[in-house]
Amino acid sequence: MSDTTATAARTAEFLRFMVSSGVLRFGDFVGKSGRRMPYFIDAGRYRSGRQLARLGGYYAATIEDTFGGAVDVLFGPAYKGIPLAVSAGIALAEQHGRDLGVSFDRKEAKDHGEGGQLIGHQLSDGDRVVIVEDVTTAGTSIRASVPLLRAQADVEVVGLVVGVDRRERGTTSRSALEELAAEFGLRTAALATIDDIVRHLADAEVDGQPVLTAADLERIAAYRAEHGAR
Repeated sequence: MSDTTATAARTAEFLRFMVSSGVLRFGDFVGKSGRRMPYFIDAGRYRSGRQLARLGGYYAATIEDTFGGAVDVLFGPAYKGIPLAVSAGIALAEQHGRDLGVSFDRKEAKDHGEGGQLIGHQLSDGDRVVIVEDVTTAGTSIRASVPLLRAQADVEVVGLVVGVDRRERGTTSRSALEELAAEFGLRTAALATIDDIVRHLADAEVDGQPVLTAADLERIAAYRAEHGAR
C-alpha cells in the first residue's frame, strides 16, 4: 500500500470514527459565528478513555507524517485542545517513539503555587512547538496562542494541526488555515477536510446507518458556494 493510499484509508477511518462518536453530525446547526451550518463538529463529545486513545493515534500519525522529528512540544489551547494534545503526546510516545513535551494554558494566570499561565512542559529557548486544535474557523484561539507561547521563551511555533479543515474563507478569499499559515509562518495540517468528508462519507454507512443524505449534500454544496475558500 502506497503512503498516499494509506493516508486516505486513515482519513476515511478517522471520519467514520468521528461519526460513530457523535462528534461529526449533519443537519441544520448554528455555529459560533452565527452562520447556519450543514454540519457540526464537537470534540467535546469524545467521552471515554478508549475514544481518546484512538483519537490521539490519528493526531500522532498526522504530526509524525508532517513534522517528523522537527517538533519538541505539543501545545493544546484551553479547553478542547487540552485532551487533544495530551492524547497525541501519549500516542507519539507509545506508537512512534517520540517523547515530546506537552503544554496547555490556563484561562487566567495563577499567582500562587507554581504560578504562571502554562501547565505541563515549561517552554525553553529553542523549543519547536506545534499547536493542536479541533477545528479552526476564525483563527481566534491561534491568534491568542502564538503571542502567549512566544512570550514564555524564544520558541519557534512551527505548526498547527487541526482535526478538520472546513475550508471556509477567512478575511480574504483564502481559507482561515491558509491565512494563519501566512500570518505566523506556520506549517499546517488537517486530519481531514470538508472535501474528505464528502468524498468518504457520501455513500458510507456507519453503525448500519447512512451518513449523508442527498439533502445533506445539497446543503453542504450551497454552504461551500457561499462561504468556501477559493
